[in-house]
Amino acid sequence: MMKKLAAMLLTGVMAVSLAACGGSTAPASSDSAAADEAVEEVQEETEEEADATEGETVEETANDEVKFVVGFDAEYPPYGYLDEATGDYTGFNWDNKDAEIDSGSIDCIWNGMTYTGREAEYTWSDPYVNNSIVMAVLADSDIQTLADLAGKVVITQSESSAETALNGDDLADLRATFADLQRNPSYNTCFTDMQAGAVDAIAVDIGVAQYQMRNNPDKFRILEEPIAAEQYAIAFKLGNEELRDQVQETYDEMLADGTVMEIAQHYADDNLPDMLITEK
Repeated sequence: MMKKLAAMLLTGVMAVSLAACGGSTAPASSDSAAADEAVEEVQEETEEEADATEGETVEETANDEVKFVVGFDAEYPPYGYLDEATGDYTGFNWDNKDAEIDSGSIDCIWNGMTYTGREAEYTWSDPYVNNSIVMAVLADSDIQTLADLAGKVVITQSESSAETALNGDDLADLRATFADLQRNPSYNTCFTDMQAGAVDAIAVDIGVAQYQMRNNPDKFRILEEPIAAEQYAIAFKLGNEELRDQVQETYDEMLADGTVMEIAQHYADDNLPDMLITEK
């Protein structure tokens, strides 16, 4: 049962084309249909398994219901999404993630959560994705290299790893060349602002930038040189090693039997199969 639940969660986390939000909303693609099919398949298998083990839970107790609550940023495509069927966001405000996990409202944060530089803040799974932070610009922009950002207005998502990187010592010299470094709670708004001419470039995770490029053909491009590299992992409340170990064991089984890669292949257009960490 735990494995089927994790498969459903992983499908949701990797569902890079289920929907976009704000001004960048795009029609559902064939990847979206594939994701829906994957979810349905896992749901069917879960129901069958539940029938076979009726009266039991993950911990094999008679009348207890096990709930696993995942927190993620619902305005962070491709990793968070708007539920097209209900019109509601799924998840909670990213700025509140620490309060949510500390209070026990959620059990983990699983949504492009940066492990690099935060190792001591949470109890972590093993890293599962290699990520780059890049600069996205308009397709017809005269900005070709990081040096061309001198005198330009750059924006990024508040509380993001891109903001952390830009405010760090390693990128102090680059940051000093900007006319201004702005922040916004939503990457979708950042891309809308750039299209409107309010900003010149966006510091953003490469997966988010690729999603925007794919769903807005010929509008954006990525500078060749990334500004930072990092890894994603699943964050649990500091000290919650028991739940971390359960989830890690299940994820490792799914990685070994090919389930993780099978799910990732639905989102090959966003380069997810190449970003996965498949060996420890």
